[in-house]
Amino acid sequence: MTDTRSTILVLDDDEGVRTQYRWLLSEHKVLTAGTRLEALDAFERERPAIAIVDLGLPPDPDGATEGLATVEQLLQTAPEAKIIVVTGNENRDFAVKAIALGAYDFFRKPVDPDLLGLIVDRALGVYALEQENRRLVAMAPQSPIAGIVGSSPEILKVLRDVERIAKTDIAVLLLGESGTGKELIAQAIHRLGVRANKPFVALNCAAIPETLLEAELFGHEKGAFTGAIKQTIGKIESANFGTLFLDEVGDIPLSMQVKLLRFLEDQVIERIGGRSQIKIDVRIVCATNQDLKRLISEGRFREDLYYRINEITLEIPPLRERHGDAVVLANFFLKRYGAQFSRAFKGFTPDALAAMRTHEWRGNVRELENRVKRAAVMSEGPLVAARDLDLAPPEAVNSLDLREARRRAERDAIEMALAHSEGNISKAAKLLGVSRPTLYDLVQEHGIAVKLRDLPRGEAEEMRT
Repeated sequence: MTDTRSTILVLDDDEGVRTQYRWLLSEHKVLTAGTRLEALDAFERERPAIAIVDLGLPPDPDGATEGLATVEQLLQTAPEAKIIVVTGNENRDFAVKAIALGAYDFFRKPVDPDLLGLIVDRALGVYALEQENRRLVAMAPQSPIAGIVGSSPEILKVLRDVERIAKTDIAVLLLGESGTGKELIAQAIHRLGVRANKPFVALNCAAIPETLLEAELFGHEKGAFTGAIKQTIGKIESANFGTLFLDEVGDIPLSMQVKLLRFLEDQVIERIGGRSQIKIDVRIVCATNQDLKRLISEGRFREDLYYRINEITLEIPPLRERHGDAVVLANFFLKRYGAQFSRAFKGFTPDALAAMRTHEWRGNVRELENRVKRAAVMSEGPLVAARDLDLAPPEAVNSLDLREARRRAERDAIEMALAHSEGNISKAAKLLGVSRPTLYDLVQEHGIAVKLRDLPRGEAEEMRT
């Protein structure tokens, strides 16, 4: 059976005090040491989550030189560990020095059992939270396509489709809500294709007034209209031999749809005011957040143009349907903006993690990035809270019960690992650092739904039994 207790190291030169700690912390696995060398050896071997260090160690029992040296060495070995220092000296200066070195907290002798329990439980909670944040950050960049962050099965399927589509010159229509990353997907299609070393030219059709859209697309000759003081190359010509990305294609007016269709059929353009035809070789990728079939039925979008730009459709899922990706992306953005604004963040608080998982994300990835960027500027501590993201935490998160908090964190970690491994139990168990049978038990204990048909036959049989 796996030992799920937390490991705590106690360093004190008094055997009676060490025995007292073993009794007070009996629900945990307690390692004890009487000297700095013993403590360092046990710390290297067991890597405990917490170390309780008496600062008044021989050969300087009335000072703190030995204790402070121990704290420094322990943190050099494992910076993520929570070091709690103990002092019998009425002067707090030694404890303050230990905190400055990186110790988590301190208390004075004699040991108050209630205070000890409170400090240890709080340290374990922070340690578990930081571990989860580190795991999420490590998982973030593991997507098949550079520049696109996500580990959910939903986005991984899209990225696999992108890899296949990119190898062709087929016209692609990207469908998805605003902020889902359609332009990033378009860039990935270009980058992975044979035109990767040629131009990628993007145009947001909704951002250009109707009177200027033709000139923007096809270019114009000098003197073609008032203000045309020089020859200007249009977006289509600029993308020659590369990829033209037309965003918000559903907003192109009908009069311009006819001209765009003619270009797509002939791959030939004429600049406004020009008389010569220019042969163009360009791949077309379009995107929209509108229902083009509805626009066709309303007479606002040409059906023949629809079939020209829609040789293959790729639907980009909204963030709320990408299980677990909100937290993965948030950690990615926090790392980016923490570096940009010179802030040393350790991750997100439990209420922030829960709030991100339950928020609707109507603005999708763009909304998430903006909220994290704001939090990176406004947050006052090393952990970003739900209020820093301007999100309301779910009521369930307000519970301060440590067992319930650990249970929530455990379930979240299991679901994230399963999503990242696309339901593969063996891979998920490896990510979580547990055995496969242990993960089976945890999945059943938490009532987590696993699609047995997606598992290898042997694993599916084990799950059923």
